[in-house]
Amino acid sequence: MCGRYTLFTPPADIEERFDASFEGSPRPRYNAAPSQSLPVITNDAPDTIDTLEWGLIPHWADDRSDANRPINARAETVAEKRSFRDAYQNRRCLVLADGFYEWQGTGGDKQPYRVTLDSGEPFAMAGLWERWQPPQKQTGLGEFGDGRPAGDADPVETFTIVTTEPNEVVSELHHRMAVVLQEGDERRWLDDGDGELLRPYPDEMTAYPVSTAVNDPSNDSPELVEEVDAAA
Repeated sequence: MCGRYTLFTPPADIEERFDASFEGSPRPRYNAAPSQSLPVITNDAPDTIDTLEWGLIPHWADDRSDANRPINARAETVAEKRSFRDAYQNRRCLVLADGFYEWQGTGGDKQPYRVTLDSGEPFAMAGLWERWQPPQKQTGLGEFGDGRPAGDADPVETFTIVTTEPNEVVSELHHRMAVVLQEGDERRWLDDGDGELLRPYPDEMTAYPVSTAVNDPSNDSPELVEEVDAAA
């Protein structure tokens, strides 16, 4: 699975790499975690890097309970599973990163590793996104001056990351990995959603041990990406 990742490449370099512009001023992320608003490019706006919440809320959901917000979607079933199939057909995105974390070991002795491309360049993970409209509250107050029904909240935009079988590098750490798209396949994913793209990235990756401080999602500092001696 993919449950944490990083994106601290300078914004100008990210914009150049993905030929898209940030909405707002992004901050570096050394420990991006579920429920946070993070940079993505959607098929609705392929020239814009926007921020969506990590943890998908299907458009048909009754509420935004964390229990119903998957952070990953399996490539093998994404076209059929109710939670993902509509987004797979209509709402795909690129989740921008320059590394992701996986843990090796069992129980309390798990050692975190950061995985990057050999080149060190930022990359895009295949994602799905949704726009969920909170249920209208019945207030009996009529409509506000802007024409919206009373109690009608703004929509919430969320995303999930598609996962697949691991390549040789990641298989040493976990039995799943995020679908990291080849640079030439990124726009194909946005435009067509070709299922053939949902495959393991080549073994052109590096994994190195990092501090267990990354286990706490409230930690988000440059020290988290520094290599450490692996736990014995």
